[in-house]
Amino acid sequence: MKLTAKEMLDKFSAQVSHPIEVRRLSMMIFDGVNETLKEMSNKQRELLENAALLHDIGYFVDSKSHHKHSQKLILDNGIDKFNSREIAMISCICRYHRGSLPDKREHEVYSCLDKKERKIVKRLSGILKIADGLDRAHINLIKNVRIHYDESNNITEFYLTPNNPEYFPDITYAIRKKDLFEIGFKTQVVFKFEDKSDL
Repeated sequence: MKLTAKEMLDKFSAQVSHPIEVRRLSMMIFDGVNETLKEMSNKQRELLENAALLHDIGYFVDSKSHHKHSQKLILDNGIDKFNSREIAMISCICRYHRGSLPDKREHEVYSCLDKKERKIVKRLSGILKIADGLDRAHINLIKNVRIHYDESNNITEFYLTPNNPEYFPDITYAIRKKDLFEIGFKTQVVFKFEDKSDL
C-alpha cells in the first residue's frame, strides 16, 4: 500500500518543520503566480504541494546529492492517489529544487515526460526552489509573499513580508535560486521587501 506524502515525510525525515514551511511558501507563491502571471490547474497545485513536503527526504539516504535521493525514494515508494506519470513529475520537481537544471538529454526520468509535463516540472520546480531558498535558515523568517506581475516590463515581483518587521532577513539563497522560475515562466524575477510603513 502506497503512503501519502505526509506519511512518507514522517517515515523518512526526523525534521519536518522546514518542508512544512516550504509547502506554505510554495502554496503562497503558486496562488500569487496563478492570479497574476500564469493560470495553473488545481492538479498542478497538488503536485507542488506534495513535492514541497518531500523535497528533502533524500537526507534519509545521504546529505550529498539529497535531491537525487529524494527522487529515487519517491519513484521506489510511489505516492498514494497519484498515477505513475504524476509520481514521476513530483520526483522531478523534488530533483530540481537544487543542483543542475532539467536536461532532457542527460536526465532519464525527466526525458520520459512529454513536452507539456516537462514545462509543468520547470515551473513548479522554479516555485519550489524559491520557496526553499526563502527558508534557507529553517527558522520561518518570511510571513507573507505577494506576487505582482509587471506586464509591460515582463518582471515578476516577489514582495516579502518578514515575520519581524524590524528585521529584513537575508534572501541571498532565494535570489540565487530564481533561475528555473525565470526559465519556466519566461520572466525576470525581482525580490522586494514590503515597505515598513505597510507592515
